[in-house]
Amino acid sequence: MTDPVPPREHPRPRLGVFKFASCDGCQLTLLDCEDELLALAAELEIAHFLEASSEIAPGPYDLALVEGSVSTPEHLERIRRIRTESRHLVTIGACATAGGVQALRNYSDAAEYVQAVYARPDYIQTLATSTPISAHVPVDFELRGCPINRPQLLEVITAFLAGRKPGIPNHSVCFSCKQRDNVCVLVAHGTPCLGPVTHAGCGALCPTYGRGCYGCYGPAATTNLPALIPVLRHDGMSDEDVARFLHTFNVTAFTAVEEDDRP
Repeated sequence: MTDPVPPREHPRPRLGVFKFASCDGCQLTLLDCEDELLALAAELEIAHFLEASSEIAPGPYDLALVEGSVSTPEHLERIRRIRTESRHLVTIGACATAGGVQALRNYSDAAEYVQAVYARPDYIQTLATSTPISAHVPVDFELRGCPINRPQLLEVITAFLAGRKPGIPNHSVCFSCKQRDNVCVLVAHGTPCLGPVTHAGCGALCPTYGRGCYGCYGPAATTNLPALIPVLRHDGMSDEDVARFLHTFNVTAFTAVEEDDRP
């Protein structure tokens, strides 16, 4: 008769994945890791991940991945609780890092939207703004994208479990275009493109297929947005067109860059 297996001296690190106001696309990126997800599951305990399992284990968590923006009073209470239960908290995706496309409400009257959309507005509890997680609690790392990049997500999880800083590049999409030997759609074809001011991460997907970058990953670390806007106008965009071009997935982030760069 064999001896019983002794208990682990150090239990596996515990992972919690949480959703706020979002489309679930960034959580699905984790599920799309397929073979890599099986390897991760062998190294850590997936304690809370409602997109994958209805089983919920309470905190504390060694690493919390948070998708979505803070858009309701309930979100405020819940994100503070998750922060207290998490050793490390990483926000994933444009909604969690910049408020998402739903942050367009920040520049209008949210109450008017509620009245127009819902048959019973009195049932709706919402905040006037949609804000990133970092506006309410300390965040250890922000992984950008709409949706996030799968290899980058794996790098972030691996880095935090190994106790090191994630090796995520902080250059612009233009750098990725050079790596792929792409002809610049902005210079060569006059196609509106936010690549020069957008954080890399997508592998220059849109420019590779002849389209301009839409800014899915938000502003790069060093941007010169005031220099790009006259180029966009020169290529036929009106002031309204430029505003709409910037007011998409990362509207609050690009707006903040505009305000910081004003004289």
